[in-house]
Amino acid sequence: MTSSPIASDISTPQSPRPNLAFRELRGQRSPGEFAAAVRRAAREIGERVSCDARYIGRVEAGEIRCPNYAYERVFLHMFPGRTLADLGFAPRSAVRGRGARPAATADAQYTCHAEHAANKESDVRRRAFMTGMTGSTATVAVATLAPFGVPTLPADLDRHPARAGIGAVEEAIRRIRLLDDRHGADGLYRRASAPLRTAFELLDAGTGQREVTERLQTGAGELAISVGWLAHDSGRFDDARSHYAEALATARMAGDEALEAHAFCNTAFLARDAGRPREAVRAAQAATRVASRLGSPRLLSLLALREAGGWAGLGDQPSCERSLARAQALFARGASDTDPEWMSFYGEAELEGLEAQCWSALGGWDRASLHARRAVALQDPHFTRNMALYTAELADDLARAGHPDESASAGLRALNLLQDVRSSRIEGMLATTARVLLPHRRASGVSAFLDTHALSRRSA
Repeated sequence: MTSSPIASDISTPQSPRPNLAFRELRGQRSPGEFAAAVRRAAREIGERVSCDARYIGRVEAGEIRCPNYAYERVFLHMFPGRTLADLGFAPRSAVRGRGARPAATADAQYTCHAEHAANKESDVRRRAFMTGMTGSTATVAVATLAPFGVPTLPADLDRHPARAGIGAVEEAIRRIRLLDDRHGADGLYRRASAPLRTAFELLDAGTGQREVTERLQTGAGELAISVGWLAHDSGRFDDARSHYAEALATARMAGDEALEAHAFCNTAFLARDAGRPREAVRAAQAATRVASRLGSPRLLSLLALREAGGWAGLGDQPSCERSLARAQALFARGASDTDPEWMSFYGEAELEGLEAQCWSALGGWDRASLHARRAVALQDPHFTRNMALYTAELADDLARAGHPDESASAGLRALNLLQDVRSSRIEGMLATTARVLLPHRRASGVSAFLDTHALSRRSA
């Protein structure tokens, strides 16, 4: 695959300038020792980066002109009070090519109504929020975002209000994703709506600085997607559709292709779950057209899986299998520095889990069970919600494949995981499994699952 101009500009410019500032910060430590320090710092703030000596060498050689957002947060955590420029990096706006581009005709037709609806709804939300606002916008932003990990006001709030607000928005995104990984969406959605309104209010207030405005646009759009996902996973499909449309409109207005690809990706996933498979295919294909310029095979792999899910919903097995094969081939190319930070959930387990869902939609229960079992085995226990999801998927596939005893065992494990996770989507899957297993109540373990499931529904 030909590398994109954007990816080349970020990581391998034709005449890289050595990053002497970053080299000075490494001091007497070897590249390997410094990489280990970066990984430790990442763990301190809940990030996951695969930093090694080669990455440090590429930074010092000037091949990586600007780190991705995950690395940015880690470096700024390691060297508090410094900016990316202090660390020898170029401004993100200089390497990401954020200028507006002509939208592809098909994409424009697909999203025109979504942008109009999102803009209209956003205006209503923002006006309502402004009516009750007191104090500086940044102060309110930080206070509103406090439940998601920003409990105190920065010392330099008065001197740098916009930057303080950006930090609060970006921290809220990170914390929402971490909490969702561990506890699911149901308990988070209502709490996340206020920070989202605040993020767009910050954007409306204006900064006069292009770099700050661009970061706010990206932050507000990513937060809209995060809140949209919470709505999606808690069964509020109309709310999710609205939030994703808002993110897509923000991306289009900002000329932010990475955000646009993310919004389309989630739109495709929602369309599949909402029973609109043809829309899922179109949205995934639109995302792929945008993402092809971003230089991330893993992102393209995930989008191929989104398209496969749509084809499966349409009952088109040949097209589904072609998309699955493309997803696997792209995944095999490995991780890249250009992979979006929000894709930290996408590993082998998610690849297997999404393939299981495709075969389930096609009625291939045995193949679905095989992939769901692999997903459970491969899943990092840190992602509690996904472990519950894959286990519930396995239980349903086994029930439909004619293995009620194994299904009941998996169902009990999923119910146990749901003690720490609240997800209407997963709970709905287990309710369906219980209905499928009801005629097999006398089979080994099935009655225990049905009784435990009934008890959990009464105590919810």
